[in-house]
Amino acid sequence: MTMTKRTDKNEDARPPAPGERRGRVGGFVRERLNGLGARYALLLVWLAMAVVYGILMPDKFLNVSTVQAIFGSQSALLLLAVASLCTMVVGEFDLSFAGVMGVSATLVPVLVGLHHMNIVLACLIALAAAVVCGAINAFFIVKLGISSLIVTLGTASLYVGIAENIAHSNTVSVFNQTFSNLALTQFLGLPLSFYYGLVACLVFAYVLTWTPMGRHIVFVGANREVARLAGIRVDRVRATSYIVAGFVAGLAGILLVASVGGFDPTASANYLLPALAAVFLGTAIVKPGQFNPMGTFLGIYFLETGIIGLQLLGYAGWVEDVFYGAGLVLAVTAAVLIRSRTKTA
Repeated sequence: MTMTKRTDKNEDARPPAPGERRGRVGGFVRERLNGLGARYALLLVWLAMAVVYGILMPDKFLNVSTVQAIFGSQSALLLLAVASLCTMVVGEFDLSFAGVMGVSATLVPVLVGLHHMNIVLACLIALAAAVVCGAINAFFIVKLGISSLIVTLGTASLYVGIAENIAHSNTVSVFNQTFSNLALTQFLGLPLSFYYGLVACLVFAYVLTWTPMGRHIVFVGANREVARLAGIRVDRVRATSYIVAGFVAGLAGILLVASVGGFDPTASANYLLPALAAVFLGTAIVKPGQFNPMGTFLGIYFLETGIIGLQLLGYAGWVEDVFYGAGLVLAVTAAVLIRSRTKTA
């Protein structure tokens, strides 16, 4: 027995042969390349798409105005996607965030334009209403234990109806130059609204990655029962996610009104699919298989690049619905495949 152990120890200590060493290095390099490919493949697709558009229409696509159109027009949608992400990361599902945004975006011009209220007070009331909407979702889902899909499907319609009632089924508008400047003032060639969305994603990513609260959120999203056994107040985390989602959706509504000067309450549902497509597309980048803010940020502008390129090529408005729909299906498929691959690895 003693001789056998000494022999095994000597074999472990033996330096690898040149061929074996090359095999280990090659395996390590392949593993690293596979990891980078899984994280950033979407960026390569994005680059390839821009190159194709640039070759097909260099005068239309390769100019500053196109870049500004891509990165300067989707800030409210980005905040709305962040609102959806707030519930996704804890394993919840919310279909009402676009309706919440509609309530907020309707209240501001109605209170200012029809009731002559101070615009700051109107924004605070709109934010409070959005938070109440999130709290209503949390009450039914977390407190009463009703399915999040059923509750938010119902409240989505409820909130759109409330917004239409507030606006008397009309498009409402407001003009306040100072209010508009908060969103439209240019900085480094892009409106301030772009930077608001970027900051929101960076802050969200920091909270999830570097704070105890963020680790609790990720833990609840990964396995709710294990998190409960570990002492995390799971229901509190879930309820907070809906309330914060309502708050962020309210901010998206205010930013939208500041950017375009008004809102049509019947258009709320149009923002649902693009936001969900970006959130799921974000699971295929940066942190494959996980909902993450920076992936969502890149997903928004990846989709917008594709749509604007097709529109410049002469395709009609229907291409937007087709691109978002196809993007959502492909993104969910990629997320499921990456998640299953991660579990079997």
